[in-house]
Amino acid sequence: MYGFKQWGNITMLLLSLGFSLLAVSPSIAQSAPESPPEALNELEESSPELSPELSPESPDGSPELPDVPATFPEPAQTVDGAPQNPLELTEPDPLLPTLVIERPLSPQERNILDASLNELNQQAQAALQAGDIAGAFELWNRELRLRRFLGVEAEVGSLSRVGEIAWRENQVTEVRVITQRLQEIQQEVEARSPVDYDLLLRIAQAYQSMRARDQAAALYETLLVQVRQEQNANRERQILQALGEMHLAWFDYPNASSAYEQLLVLAQAQSDRAIEIQALQQLSRIYQDNRQPEQAIVVQQRLIDIYQSRQEFEQISSLKQIIGDQYLAIDRPDLAATNYQEAFAIARSTQQYAYAGDALQRLANLYVTLERLDDALVVYQLLLDVRQQSYDDFGIMNTYDQVGQIHRVMGNNGEAVSAFRNALTIAQRLNYKVSYFNTQIEELQAQ
Repeated sequence: MYGFKQWGNITMLLLSLGFSLLAVSPSIAQSAPESPPEALNELEESSPELSPELSPESPDGSPELPDVPATFPEPAQTVDGAPQNPLELTEPDPLLPTLVIERPLSPQERNILDASLNELNQQAQAALQAGDIAGAFELWNRELRLRRFLGVEAEVGSLSRVGEIAWRENQVTEVRVITQRLQEIQQEVEARSPVDYDLLLRIAQAYQSMRARDQAAALYETLLVQVRQEQNANRERQILQALGEMHLAWFDYPNASSAYEQLLVLAQAQSDRAIEIQALQQLSRIYQDNRQPEQAIVVQQRLIDIYQSRQEFEQISSLKQIIGDQYLAIDRPDLAATNYQEAFAIARSTQQYAYAGDALQRLANLYVTLERLDDALVVYQLLLDVRQQSYDDFGIMNTYDQVGQIHRVMGNNGEAVSAFRNALTIAQRLNYKVSYFNTQIEELQAQ
């Protein structure tokens, strides 16, 4: 049996051990000389906080998760007393478990926290829909503060989602702090060995989603060098498409065309016809919008060659008309007329009456501009046939109007009156421009 003195010594030992763990910081508690090693070992074996499965470094080699702090620093204050960065956790949050020492969350704790943060996101969405923008971003900022305890990948995904919403809602401060946090994560990832390029790609996509174009472009270019060294053609295609789309959205035509030209070379090297067509279509759009008709004609003709080889004739008529427009821009009406004529022939053979009519209208306008009025009248007669085949009353009326105007210029008053009367018949049925055509006829009859 233990004597009173022996029980008193054991009691004092236990009180000393408890005080060392609860009242002193974790680092001091673990190194306190008066705490017997055997007692600490027994406590570690019985405490879930110190079990091996929750150690910061997982035995399966998974990325190290951030520790949940046991204490928090005082929040930094601005002049007006508001926290400087709403994404920095400076005080305990009820959604985090209370810990005696700093450690990563257990799998169960992570699942509980993830579910709670998903609920926060839903609450923020509801607040935003109700018009409470400030309340919504207060909830989202809390979510973002806590997401980092679930790992950097989860945090980047949430930063991207909330950042895009912040940009859409014109929340400039929110966009700035989220961008800064992404830059911090990027620097941390780039400092690791080996570098996680998949994660860097997600960060670049996050920049792009919130229109941080400079940061996104710089990171994409870095990744492009890496994937080319790895000869990862699929990832190279993905990055070039992202660069092209981003620059085009900002009307940065030189950089957009550079990205799509590189994508075109890659697609041709891989015999990827779908990507080749996509790149050519985007380059056609860029060169047209940027008023580069010579370059536009080249890529548009390449598209036509592809469509012809695939017998996709429905795609060709519209392109032929666009090429005709480009030739007009460089003062080549002869080549413009040829392309309009070919566009009409292809559209008629495929029964694309709308395209056929558009091609003839362009050709007629060109002949009028060149003062080839007889040729224009021939084209307008073809146009009347096309409009009638497509039951386009409005188009027929306008075509008769244009025929009447040409005959009037040529001094053919009888033919002009006949054309205006045909137009008037349709105008009365449509109840549109009736007085206009009556006036045209009266003026000609009065001469």
